[in-house]
Amino acid sequence: QVQLVESGGGLVQTGGSLKLACLASGRTISNYAMAWFRQAPGKEREFLASISRMSSRTNYPDSVKGRFTISRDNAKNTVFLQMNTVNPEDTAVYYCAAGQSYIGIGQKAYDYWGRGTQVTVSS
Repeated sequence: QVQLVESGGGLVQTGGSLKLACLASGRTISNYAMAWFRQAPGKEREFLASISRMSSRTNYPDSVKGRFTISRDNAKNTVFLQMNTVNPEDTAVYYCAAGQSYIGIGQKAYDYWGRGTQVTVSS
């Protein structure tokens, strides 16, 4: 199995930027499609972005398209989420996940999860 640990969360002002990282251990992430989700209190876990094993394909919902960018560095066993032009609605716990296909947008499509990192956007 693969273990995932997110980092880079914190407090950022509206309109600012933040870059999250997810470091994997146990297996190389080149074996997996990777994704980012987030969850705010009282809300369902929300799909944010996914990327194929060799970075040739990505997928984003309209809510973050053009603001968030997912990328990966397989040599460093790390996946990133670049967040730009953030707003208070982006406040949530952010999770990375590993699965079999970048096409998946639901939680059940991914087999391994990190514990999350808190992102808080001030107004």
